Amino acid sequence: MKRRDCLKTTLAGATGALLAPAIVPASVLGKDAPSSKIHVGQIGCGRIARGHDLPEVMKYDVARVVAVCDLDSKRVAEGKDFVEQAHAKAKGQTLDVATHTDYRDLLRDPGIDAVVISTPDHWHAQVAMEAAWAGKDIYLQKPLSLTIAEGRALSDVIHRTGRILQVGSQQRSADPWPQFRRACELVRNGRIGELQKVKIGLPGDPSGPEEQEMPVPENLDYDAWLGSTPVVYYTEKRVHPQTDYSRPGWLRCEQFGAGMITGWGAHHVDTAHWGMGTEYGGPVEIEGTAEFPTSGLWDVHGPFSVRAVYESGVVMEIRGDLPNGVRFEGSEGWIFVARGDVGVTSSDPTSARNSEALAASDPRILGSEIGPDEIQLYRSPEQHGNWLDCIRTRVQPVAPAEIAHRSCSACLIAHTAMKLGRKLRWDPRRERFEGDDEANAHLSRPQRRPYGTDYAQEV
Repeated sequence: MKRRDCLKTTLAGATGALLAPAIVPASVLGKDAPSSKIHVGQIGCGRIARGHDLPEVMKYDVARVVAVCDLDSKRVAEGKDFVEQAHAKAKGQTLDVATHTDYRDLLRDPGIDAVVISTPDHWHAQVAMEAAWAGKDIYLQKPLSLTIAEGRALSDVIHRTGRILQVGSQQRSADPWPQFRRACELVRNGRIGELQKVKIGLPGDPSGPEEQEMPVPENLDYDAWLGSTPVVYYTEKRVHPQTDYSRPGWLRCEQFGAGMITGWGAHHVDTAHWGMGTEYGGPVEIEGTAEFPTSGLWDVHGPFSVRAVYESGVVMEIRGDLPNGVRFEGSEGWIFVARGDVGVTSSDPTSARNSEALAASDPRILGSEIGPDEIQLYRSPEQHGNWLDCIRTRVQPVAPAEIAHRSCSACLIAHTAMKLGRKLRWDPRRERFEGDDEANAHLSRPQRRPYGTDYAQEV
């Protein structure tokens, strides 16, 4: 079966039952470990790549970024310069980084072992699936996908190909926030009694004014940037700034993402699932409300409130008026965890003090020792480093595809509930809303280029 036909088949069943991972022959997996260096291609050279992904990958001696790709030729050139200068400063060596404006050309390079995908959300699943079929291991920025159908397809492809995929859910790693693992481990081991409720606070995104159509810059392949989404006129605030690397406007356009419910929600819901022990499940009931702009370019949700019920009876509340973080409430106390410095070190996880970033109803909870016979959660020093280690060992990383898909799915069904404004029943095993065709229509989105056609040629 050709890869494009397999993509079609995968997506056709993407909203049905979870497919079991196939047994993959060694010839498909390729070499278990690359040579002395892992050759990495960077796909997407914008804000998150320059400020986070590239620096984090390049700090490891085992990794060598050898190619960069972006649909904006200006960003490609600046990405090449960024990598080469960083390498020269760190190693005192000259490095000639290859450049591409079409990610498929980068994927055709047999000398590239792995790729980092730092594109807008609407390109995440497609590029990651193509990379897996091309035999590359993948670091993928969160959220995993734009829709539940895409996420299911991607997770199945990763299992079938045996590639290592790590999602950028860096709250699972000790650097820079070891308190998240600590909080989840305490909850999983009953330090606050029986878990009853989880409260998640997310930041919001303001709407904006109408923006006039602008000429497409010569350095940007705008049609390709739109990808499979419908055609809309170009204006700079719909895409990314042309003069700097500040926050791009696409983050506030529903055509390319779902807003903060997946932007920050993918992090905090993932943390909640880690603490709840529901990493491979999801809620069974969900309802929500939200304010959506009625005019202007930016149309993602504003103030919102979501209530989800899990099979265990635990209730999850996600709201914009709560402190940014995750609060676990049990029968014998509570723990709140957020980003920030709490004086925790990976070598001494019990040294946490009560603070705004890690707090408990009783400070003694935070100093509780986890015994050798209790639940020990995955230890990852740093997200990108964990990914590179797993490329060499072929052990699953701390944030693999299926776990990331389930976290993203919980956010996306919350978004559906916000859109419809009524209570919905969700079957996390079949990944469908029960008896609700209107809600199930939200599992995918209308696309002008379906997966398996224009952007899924053989590589």
